[in-house]
Amino acid sequence: MNLTQVDSNATITLNYWNTFVKAVGKNVAVVVLGITINYINATMIHTFNKYHIFRLNPRYILFIHLVFNDIIQLSTSISLFVFSYAFHTIHVCFCLLLILPAIFTTQNTPLNIAFMAAECCVSVCIPLRYSYICTVKRTYIVIGIIWAISSLSILPDLFILLAVETSQFLQSRVVCNRDAVFRSSYSVKKRDASHTLFLVVVSVTLLYTYCRILFVATCADSDAKKARNTILIHGFQVLLCTTVYVQPPLIKLLVYFFPERLSDINFATFIINQILPRLGSPIVYGLRDKTFRKFLKRHLCAVNHTPEIIRKLSS
Repeated sequence: MNLTQVDSNATITLNYWNTFVKAVGKNVAVVVLGITINYINATMIHTFNKYHIFRLNPRYILFIHLVFNDIIQLSTSISLFVFSYAFHTIHVCFCLLLILPAIFTTQNTPLNIAFMAAECCVSVCIPLRYSYICTVKRTYIVIGIIWAISSLSILPDLFILLAVETSQFLQSRVVCNRDAVFRSSYSVKKRDASHTLFLVVVSVTLLYTYCRILFVATCADSDAKKARNTILIHGFQVLLCTTVYVQPPLIKLLVYFFPERLSDINFATFIINQILPRLGSPIVYGLRDKTFRKFLKRHLCAVNHTPEIIRKLSS
């Protein structure tokens, strides 16, 4: 009996150690990915602010807003991910401070990409009217519209929470996710409806812009074909972003078939829904755009290289 008890204790200790190592590995992987992406994104923002040519271009203004949005989204979502392992539950008030920016920025991403696709379509299909339609002032108005639409999607849930829930709930500790905080059935139905609406509007916008550019690209130059490829990348990026809309039912379905793999399911869905879409921004503009790439190379490394103009003057 003593040997059996020793074996049982050893098995429990080994399982606990394996679980601990696995959890640490997941958190380290998520944090390293987040720091890497945020470093690249912060370098892009620095490049944008340093050169006046980008601040006068609506395309780069929309792009840098997407990058800034990604930094907030990654920082808050990774914090929530780490806290879920470190503390499991946190106070509702503190959870709201983290989850609201995460929801806002998650909703902003597909809308921002849809407007970027529309801007790309205007530049290719009606270039003569581009400077009239796409101005710097109107671009900032569009950014305000993006935040307003996202606000209309989440602020009603906050008002319902404050009106329905008791003060005891606001002072309690919960697992920090949207369903645990916004528990009202109305909030759940509104979330599903808004996700469906966002998905349809963004998908229709991308499909329309791609078809317009595809028609122009069949009888135009390489710029139109490049724009067509850009729209395809936008579509793939939106596809990754919109997976968050089907995340709740998908997790329930996976947990139903694999109830013992809940932790692995949450980790996989987090990587797919939150991390991978944020890799799209550096690829689409940081690497594919020749103008931005030329200036970005000067600041991406820790040691800045001397600009080519200064080298020419010194020689």
